Amino acid sequence: MNSSLPTVAPYAEPLKVIHFVTGGFTGSTKVAIELIRAAKQNPALSSMLVLRKKSSTDMARVQQLQQDGIALKLVAGWSHAATIIELIRICKEYQPDILVTHGFSEHLWGRYAGLLARVPHLIHVEHNSRERYTPLRLLQARWLAQHTDNIIGCSEGVRQRLVELQFPSEKISAINNGIDLTPYTATHLLPLNERIAGIVMPARFAKQKDHETLIRAIALLREKNIFPSVFFAGTGSKRHIARAKNLVDELQLNAQIHFAGHCGNLPFVLMRHQICVLSTRYEGMPLALAEGMASGCAVIGSAVTGVKEMIRHGKDGLLVKPQCAHAMADALEIMLGNSSYAQALATHGRERALAEFSLARMAQAYEQVFFALQHSSRVIHSEQLVLEN
Repeated sequence: MNSSLPTVAPYAEPLKVIHFVTGGFTGSTKVAIELIRAAKQNPALSSMLVLRKKSSTDMARVQQLQQDGIALKLVAGWSHAATIIELIRICKEYQPDILVTHGFSEHLWGRYAGLLARVPHLIHVEHNSRERYTPLRLLQARWLAQHTDNIIGCSEGVRQRLVELQFPSEKISAINNGIDLTPYTATHLLPLNERIAGIVMPARFAKQKDHETLIRAIALLREKNIFPSVFFAGTGSKRHIARAKNLVDELQLNAQIHFAGHCGNLPFVLMRHQICVLSTRYEGMPLALAEGMASGCAVIGSAVTGVKEMIRHGKDGLLVKPQCAHAMADALEIMLGNSSYAQALATHGRERALAEFSLARMAQAYEQVFFALQHSSRVIHSEQLVLEN
């Protein structure tokens, strides 16, 4: 990203941006929310969050965001047409300069609405390395790409995937996800040997995530007389939660494995446990691992796109074969049995998180994109005035 571009627009009127994303409070929702929080610190930006309502949308969290001063609207999610119609109405009322559409399939319906509402600039942000593109939806996405100013992957691996999908390469860039580091730097970190000898997996329950492999790994550790506690922090699909709980019952692990649901004090929890695990089938750039690393945990992740970019195996964490309980159990045994090695990995992981995975770094990169679009619009407008005169 060109660091010479302004991060504050030199114009009287603030740049108006809408972020449109799922109301499921996934990682993409969290990124959109954090970008809006960061924008509140920049008087040259005015931002609004629009959530596509789902059956799982937590209205208490919606109300909390509104109480925190975030301009927020909900649109219907029961049909694509209803989503588009309601978003068109919001765009016409708010008159944004830029509509940022986050994630699949929201980036399809969001951009249709943006085109119909004549929003000047459209941005598509891809948050995963493997989305459910049917041939028809891929055709739609490629057509919409012709009318999109920027296509942003949340990691280099996602950027490469977008190129493979034959979106216009000249429009594609990568901006790494980032987190607010304040909760992890404002308090003293305990060394690992003073923490709970347990595991936190901060992830929603969904087909993408792989809680089952971690559960089975804990059963394998029990055979070696190793009994770590496990803390599942996250909500999600009732069906996937039930499946995980049934497996815990079947393997008789209820005394070790705890289902915490939404965890509003996640930094506190992470900073008091030794290990953060992300067992997953595919990712974009998972915020959970960034949070685990920033908290000073020793981290373990499945070796999939997105995760492999964040963890340098043997230096700041461990990578394990995806969907392999034996590989996960072996990595956990190493971390739990070799405290000095785990501490070294945790220290390097935290250093990397502070240097590379900050919200400030992510927000600045997005703002550079926004202001570059505003600048190009001003140039084009000036050239038109010259030609008219």
